[in-house]
Amino acid sequence: MSPASSPRLTDLTVKQRRAAKRAEKLAKFRRQQKQRRRNRRIVAVAVPIAVLVTVGAIILSVVLTPKPASYTAGSSGVAVEGVEEFTNAATHVETPVTYAQSPPAGGDHSPTWLNCGIYTQLIPDENAVHSLEHGAIWVTYDPSLDASQLGTLRSKLPTTHVILSPYDGLSVPIVLSGWNVQLGLESADDSRIATFFEEYWKGENAPEPGASCTGGVDG
Repeated sequence: MSPASSPRLTDLTVKQRRAAKRAEKLAKFRRQQKQRRRNRRIVAVAVPIAVLVTVGAIILSVVLTPKPASYTAGSSGVAVEGVEEFTNAATHVETPVTYAQSPPAGGDHSPTWLNCGIYTQLIPDENAVHSLEHGAIWVTYDPSLDASQLGTLRSKLPTTHVILSPYDGLSVPIVLSGWNVQLGLESADDSRIATFFEEYWKGENAPEPGASCTGGVDG
């Protein structure tokens, strides 16, 4: 019998192969265990960081988000420089109205008021004027107003009895309108915005100050 076919050599070769396979399996198992430990360490570090980032983002959003402006309803008795005053009727009509002011600051209007809020489209004059009758302030702006200026303007508005909407054909970038009063502004940074609201927001100059500004129609 030749050495190549010796049973002892064949058995030795089989044992060597088995040992090599066991060593390979053991090495693979150790690599997997090592990877699992590494993954656990990564998760242990990443999860707290993710939580901190999320909590931080929430805190920043609360801190950095402008709070709605707060005003006292009724006249403050403070004169607002530049305000124009008008005399307009307060009759409910079912037909379109041609107004003396643009945007309107009072006059005949629809029997249904406009729901107060922020609008990005043009809204019907006749419904908005009815909201003015309830003491709302209508804040109109040129559609080309810079986004940062619009953001500043929004930050100065209360949460109720105010309408914000674009308006075509304004002679100035921003116009504030209350019942029979109006103020044109060049910038949203103008300090007279707050003064105007303190004087005319839900003020006694309106025929029905404080009446509902919801439950009507949307623009």
